Amino acid sequence: MTLFEREIFAIIMFAGTCLFLVAGFPVAFTLGGSALLFGIIGWFIGAFDMSFVAAMPQRIFGTMTNEVLIAVPLFVFMGVMLERSRVAEELLDSMGKLFGTLRGGLGISVCIVGALLAASTGIVGATVVTMGLLSLPTMLRRGYDPALSCGTICAAGTLGQIIPPSIVLVLLGDQISNAYTDAQRAIGNWSPEPVSVGDLFAGALLPGLGLVVLYILYVAAVAWLRPRACPSIQDEADADLSAWETFRTLANALLPPVILIVAVLGSILTGVATPTEAAAVGAVGALLLGGLKLENSRRWPILTTFAALVVMLVLARFVDLRVARDTIGAGDMAAIWLALACTGVVFLGIGESLRRVWSMGILNEVMRQTLMISSMVFVIIVGAGLFSLVFRGLGGEEMVHEFLTNLPGGVFGAMLVVMLVMFVLGFFLDFIEIIFVVVPIVGPVLLRMDVDPVWLGVMIAMNLQTSFLTPPFGFALFYLRGVAPPSIRTMSIYKGVAPFILIQLIGLAVLAAFPELATWLPDVIFG
Repeated sequence: MTLFEREIFAIIMFAGTCLFLVAGFPVAFTLGGSALLFGIIGWFIGAFDMSFVAAMPQRIFGTMTNEVLIAVPLFVFMGVMLERSRVAEELLDSMGKLFGTLRGGLGISVCIVGALLAASTGIVGATVVTMGLLSLPTMLRRGYDPALSCGTICAAGTLGQIIPPSIVLVLLGDQISNAYTDAQRAIGNWSPEPVSVGDLFAGALLPGLGLVVLYILYVAAVAWLRPRACPSIQDEADADLSAWETFRTLANALLPPVILIVAVLGSILTGVATPTEAAAVGAVGALLLGGLKLENSRRWPILTTFAALVVMLVLARFVDLRVARDTIGAGDMAAIWLALACTGVVFLGIGESLRRVWSMGILNEVMRQTLMISSMVFVIIVGAGLFSLVFRGLGGEEMVHEFLTNLPGGVFGAMLVVMLVMFVLGFFLDFIEIIFVVVPIVGPVLLRMDVDPVWLGVMIAMNLQTSFLTPPFGFALFYLRGVAPPSIRTMSIYKGVAPFILIQLIGLAVLAAFPELATWLPDVIFG
């Protein structure tokens, strides 16, 4: 079989897989099944060498032993536990009181709470559903335009895809790291500097916060141009509250998740912990926060545990806690004993939190959701690994490389085509499918063209975030439709997200024009 015929067969395989996915077949079985089917057919017609499939057990073992991917179930547990602990409800209520006197204040509150939940939960479905249940009825009752309300909630709910810690960035970081290593080896560099998930976390921080600012500016502009679309609110009960009571309520709702965000992101960005270790800190912190929120009568055991965690992080950062040393100074020994005591306090606090969430019937649900989401991700990884092997064996990787390198415009033309393809695929496919099907194909090609890996990863992440808003299969739209009142028409949701999709594209264009937005912070933090 000629090379051209093999490449046509690879295109048919990719198109067939997309059709199966759009038809609603399970993602993991579609990727693995279609790869196996086309691989067998290709073997019979002489287009595919089955020796490529022999590498599949090694890939599965590599996935099982990949420490970076351990962060996925930990971040999922963290997000689901916080979502079940009524953190979002308190945040929305407090922010509504803070900004309620402003026109568009509720919309601004939704954007800010969406950013805070993105940095603490990172689960789009949970964020959109929670804010849809809590904010949408209030916004409609206060006279907000239905389309604006729906669009703001959907857009703010998707911030979990770009603001770290994000599951998308964890998965993308693993794929970008592999693609960058392959690209560097292809050009003769056998010892490339590694690209980590922490690099992507740092690179995505400024673009993610920039999107939040753009959302808030849009809501403020609508409030200025169309005052009736987003009026101000002020409850009489809220007006009777003193400034101190308002501040205390806001601090009680805001400080715990903010401290958890700082602990997780701060430990990564300062180099104290790897993303996987920080995810473990986040999971423990979410469990403690859940225990704190569910039983306010006895707060001291949980608060003591939080203090012990902070002390342990500080000691890990500034003191050598290794015990396998020949000589240990008096100061280091005191710090080691203090860390040991703090460890005991943390264990007791975790036990108390487990008792509380178990007695409230939350732990079972959180564990089940964590297991379901994590299993889905890892089965997709296995299926996508087989798909990429067969696609590569059919000559698809060389075809994509030739196509992108021969495009007019060089790197700009290649990036533009890849971003457009991902944007269009986002109308029909889930972000996990795009990450594990498209990125392994186009990533090595683009990185061989001297594209910065962190900038490429953040560009892809922001593009994938848009896929949650684009009809007809935008998942954020389905999540909101499922909890919206019957008076909300589907077209109102589509109409509401249209301006935010445009904002996303503007943000993507700004990031493309100024790559420093993604590369400056990683350079400053990690050198």
